[in-house]
Amino acid sequence: MTHKFLAIAVTASIVSGCSTETGETTETEIAQAQGEEANPDRNVYFGDLHIHTKNSFDAYIFNVRTTPDDAYEFGQGGTIKHPLGYDLKLEGPPLDFMAVTDHAAYLGHLEAMNSPDTKLSKLDMAKDMFSTDPEKIMSAFQLIGGAVRDGKKMDGVYDPAIVGNVWKQTVASADKYNQPGKFTTFAAYEYTATRVTRGKDSGFAGGNLHRNVIFRGSAPDMPFATIDSPNPEDLWTWMDDQREAGNDVMSIPHNSNVSDGEMFKLETYDGQPLTKAYADKRMRNEPLVEISQVKGTSETHPSLSPNDEWADFEIYDKLLSSMVTSKTNTGDYIRQAIANGLKLTMEIGADPFHFGFIGSSDTHVAGGSFDEKNFWSKIGIVDGSPEARGSIPPGGKKSWEGVTVDPRAANWFSRWSASGYAAVWAEQNSREAIFDAMRRKETYATTGTRIKLRFFGGFGFDAAMLDDPEMVSKAYKNGVPMGGDLVGNKAPGFIIWAMRDAMSAPLQRVQIIKVWTDGGEAKEKVFDVACSDGGSPDAKFRCPDNDAKVDLSNCSISSDKGAPELKTFWRDPEHKNGQRASYYVRVLENPVCRWSTWDALRAGVSPNPALQKTIQERAWSSPIWYVPTA
Repeated sequence: MTHKFLAIAVTASIVSGCSTETGETTETEIAQAQGEEANPDRNVYFGDLHIHTKNSFDAYIFNVRTTPDDAYEFGQGGTIKHPLGYDLKLEGPPLDFMAVTDHAAYLGHLEAMNSPDTKLSKLDMAKDMFSTDPEKIMSAFQLIGGAVRDGKKMDGVYDPAIVGNVWKQTVASADKYNQPGKFTTFAAYEYTATRVTRGKDSGFAGGNLHRNVIFRGSAPDMPFATIDSPNPEDLWTWMDDQREAGNDVMSIPHNSNVSDGEMFKLETYDGQPLTKAYADKRMRNEPLVEISQVKGTSETHPSLSPNDEWADFEIYDKLLSSMVTSKTNTGDYIRQAIANGLKLTMEIGADPFHFGFIGSSDTHVAGGSFDEKNFWSKIGIVDGSPEARGSIPPGGKKSWEGVTVDPRAANWFSRWSASGYAAVWAEQNSREAIFDAMRRKETYATTGTRIKLRFFGGFGFDAAMLDDPEMVSKAYKNGVPMGGDLVGNKAPGFIIWAMRDAMSAPLQRVQIIKVWTDGGEAKEKVFDVACSDGGSPDAKFRCPDNDAKVDLSNCSISSDKGAPELKTFWRDPEHKNGQRASYYVRVLENPVCRWSTWDALRAGVSPNPALQKTIQERAWSSPIWYVPTA
């Protein structure tokens, strides 16, 4: 049934794959048979590994009725419906790979409650959930949300048979749409752990510990959910067991920005000191982290990186379903985690935060909203219109004067982002090739643009390589790509090659972010290493402003500024032998209108004065680590 009251009531809560065993066809062989030969220099593929459908409790309640099949149709360029009735379709080309990641806890339960022929529909909770009383709806939904958060099996409500059946359908959908050589789909789900970190004075406020769990090929009959344990370390143990059983798998943490210091905490879930065994186990199971998505950017925070002029980008810091601000000084942001990982390597002999980077959407309407010009937000009926998300004044007003924006829009929806993509360098478009690329961290993230980015490090590299037609193959042979370790005692050299997305803005600059430790203290520095429009970095390692503009009256951008590609060789001018360091690339486009400005422009009103009017789309490479030899 359509639930017109949910917008008022609930927002406070917000496969078997082909075997690689001898004698059976592999994904690679299938891809080759379908015409995509393996490329030893690797191709870039763009995808989304964080997608929710009606099978997630927090999607169904907001009138989402799209299925995993719908999600995969959308990813291939098809059109699906938003809960408010309008069409959703990718602005650019189809995706190369996808994974539907519905919440494993109480998977499919809300649809069962809303189906008259099921036992769950007879429960008082179900009658309240789909009543017309906003208070009853919210109370019932909060019971489910709390059970997901706490890992509680509610008597008479939780039904493992429903979970198992919907999970098998999810795996079957991934298998149905997987087309090696053309379009790759993975069996996957979300592990939705949340740890209460604030007292009753704040109401419920918890640190996000969510992960997406991605299977390389075959998948088990049941997912491991918070119902099994809310401790992510128990998830890793289960994943180790799955690998032993032949189901290769990884988990990808997301939204550390709202973890209240929990995601990269410097102790175990139970408060014990971190050990080498802990670090090894974590990296074996989660080599990647999601750095950008609709709920903001997790790279860094202006309070942590005061000398980074681009740190204040799409910051979202409200704990889930809360108006409480997440901590920023303990374990929320990835750049800080990288620095702590370097320190831990010296202390315990291993790095639990040796992550590569991806982006994804976290859409709850089966289709990711990547484009600033065509943004439909995240969760369904409560944020699917410009007025609901605070980008135009309410009630048809044409001015912001005297307007009080709904707290949900002001604190949540208006601060959400049109983001992002996972980009992978792999030999071909198949499950095994893409998964293996993710395992070796040859990945990067974007905010919804399809920038192409190469990043290599080596001790024998020089500027002459940039003009060599065999540059890429030689870089692979004599160095390491993004995600790799450079082991030695010389100053490493880096090759960076960024190419613009023709449907987005030209490139403005390429940067390297260096993270290191000195005397036990974490350090970081941003180096501009390639400038557009003929510029060169100055003595402070900054490009001159290329004076690219955005016309806010129509969102047009400078047509004569920026670069179609930026390619450079860079050697760290402050390198010290014996000093461990991590380097990653950040590519910035020229400014464009933010989605909220596009909404206002179409409505004929001024942009919300509380929001940034423009943004600079960007990409982040996975790091390369310099590891000095003894």
